[in-house]
Amino acid sequence: MSDIHSTELPRISTSTSTTPPPPISILLINPNSTPSMTAACLASLQQSLPQACSVTGFTAPALTSPSPTSSSSIPSPSAIEGTSDGVLSAAACLHALIPTGLAAQHDAFLVACFSAHPLIPALREEVEGPVLGIMEAALYAGRMLSGRIGIVATGKRSKVMHEDAMRQVGLAGFSAGVVSTGTGVLELEGGDEGREGVLGRVGEAARVLVVENGADCVALGCAGMTDMKGRCEEVVGPEGARVLDGVGIGVQFLVGLVREDWNRLRVGFMGVRRRGGGGGDRIGFRWWVSLRSRC
Repeated sequence: MSDIHSTELPRISTSTSTTPPPPISILLINPNSTPSMTAACLASLQQSLPQACSVTGFTAPALTSPSPTSSSSIPSPSAIEGTSDGVLSAAACLHALIPTGLAAQHDAFLVACFSAHPLIPALREEVEGPVLGIMEAALYAGRMLSGRIGIVATGKRSKVMHEDAMRQVGLAGFSAGVVSTGTGVLELEGGDEGREGVLGRVGEAARVLVVENGADCVALGCAGMTDMKGRCEEVVGPEGARVLDGVGIGVQFLVGLVREDWNRLRVGFMGVRRRGGGGGDRIGFRWWVSLRSRC
């Protein structure tokens, strides 16, 4: 009988002679109109960006400034803190991305809002590449890595919405709860109590989830928390818990999907294009054409 420890197992690996992978272009979409959050998301990706991958940041148009892609832009809220914010921001992003052709320039799309944002399913109806939200990315990764997932939320409304989202994606049984920091989205940048005060609130929420609620994975429940991952790791890392940032994880997921050529489904209801077949005029084709002509 051969010694299993001396048997060489089959293995494959990349080599310098391997043809470089084709470039992948990901559009990171911040559906609110606060550019600093887009910049923070992009900065967080610098150290982990895969080979031959670029990420372009898009910020939804603000009320006081014209869209870089449209002279007649629809404004988006400065923060997404409820259902109405989500609907308004989805409309603003669709208007800026689809009729202008900007979305068609990219291979995959990451919606940088930690919620079941309506822009995610809307984009899946309109683009060829995969579309992922940072909440989906963080929760699915958490399920792969851990037994119990906790979420650090901003305000009380976000807490309720995250709890609902956990149930909707079928992960309520693996939830260690959602803890609110009591801050608004825009207050994450400092607000009246300063940066250290906000970092303290976020770190304390992570501690409660791990030490008191039993979470072994903590998800940062807002794109504005991306650069706070380090503080949370300082607090809960000694307890053996992981901290998940859906921005970085989402990019890795999307790269994998594009590399495997897993784009949007072309069968079933997701395969029915708004511009396809004889029913295009009935379901809104002329609406998109009219928008494109105005951009």
